[in-house]
Amino acid sequence: MGFIEIVLIAVGLAMDAFAVSLGVATCGRAADVRAVFRLAFHFGLFQALMPVIGWFAGTQIESLIAPVDHWIALGLLAFVGVRMIRSGLNPECESYGGKDPTRGMSLVLLAVATSIDALAVGLSLAMVGVTIWYPALVIGVITAGLSLVGARAGNRLGQHFGKRMEVIGGLILCLIGLRIVLTHVLGL
Repeated sequence: MGFIEIVLIAVGLAMDAFAVSLGVATCGRAADVRAVFRLAFHFGLFQALMPVIGWFAGTQIESLIAPVDHWIALGLLAFVGVRMIRSGLNPECESYGGKDPTRGMSLVLLAVATSIDALAVGLSLAMVGVTIWYPALVIGVITAGLSLVGARAGNRLGQHFGKRMEVIGGLILCLIGLRIVLTHVLGL
C-alpha cells in the first residue's frame, strides 16, 4: 500500500474527528491552547491505536463488532450531543452542563466514537497483509492535525455566535452519529 492510499484513508477516517472538534469547540470550552491540544492529541491517539487493535484482533473481533459498531458510535455521539443541546437551550446553564467536553469521560467517549471505523480499517489491513505501524502513525498525525483545525475554526464560530453554536455543535455530533449509521445500514 502506497503513501497516497494511506493518506486518503487517513483523511477519510479523520473527517469525523474534524467535525466533532468543530462541534465541541463551538461551545467555548476548547478556547485555550491546552483544550485544543487535548482534543487533537486524543483524537489522533485513538485514531492511531484503533487500527493497531483491529490489526491485532484480526478476524476474531470483526464478526462481533462489525454488526454494531455504527450503533455504538451513534450512541456515544448522541449522548454527548444531546447534553450539549440541552445546555445550549438552558438559559441558566453557563455551558455544556458544567462539564468540559475536552476532559474526562466526555473526551474519551468522543475519541472512541470517532475512531471505531479505524478499527475496521485495521482489520482490513491485516487481511491484505499490510504492516500496521506506518499507516497507524499517518492516520494519527493527520487526524490530530485536522482536529486542531476543526477546534480552531469552532472556537472562532463560538466566539461570534455564543450559545447558539453549542446547540449547533450538539446537533452536529448527533448528525455525525446518524450519518455513520446510515452509511453502514444503507451503504450510502
